[in-house]
Amino acid sequence: MTGHPPGPLWTGRATNRAQWLLAVAGAACLALGILLAVDNTWTNGIVPLLMSVVGCLAAGLLILYGTLAFVHVAVTVDSEALVVRCGHIGLPRRTIRLAEVASAEFVPRITPTHWGGWGYRWRPEKGTAVIVRRGEGVQLRLDDGGLFTVTVDDAENAVRVIRAHLRALAR
Repeated sequence: MTGHPPGPLWTGRATNRAQWLLAVAGAACLALGILLAVDNTWTNGIVPLLMSVVGCLAAGLLILYGTLAFVHVAVTVDSEALVVRCGHIGLPRRTIRLAEVASAEFVPRITPTHWGGWGYRWRPEKGTAVIVRRGEGVQLRLDDGGLFTVTVDDAENAVRVIRAHLRALAR
């Protein structure tokens, strides 16, 4: 139990509809792998067939998970923590206790190209990020000097709520 009142709760999300196109490509790879396994008309032997089937299935599953996990992100801020849940099943998930946050900043323009693409990213000079689309986001400076960035709609209000909780924690 903390020594401050619960305060406001904030929830937000960001969505990237373009990721669905990549999911279709993953599903196509998966379907090709299944088709190759079922319709075995290869005369070159079992090893090339097995390699093709396993390769298509693995590529399809990796593409599907990688895209569906980052089609959207849901962010929740309460008096205790900021919680980031990715995709439809909420994985990967990151919880950052507000007691470990030194400051929160609104970032008006975040682009996937600055982070090396969509997804859960880490760059030595920039810290960790969850990037699902270009646009606004929240950047937290942690007590250990690390940075965490997440793209989310209505990021300005998220920062206001986080700062209010940080002030309450400082008392």
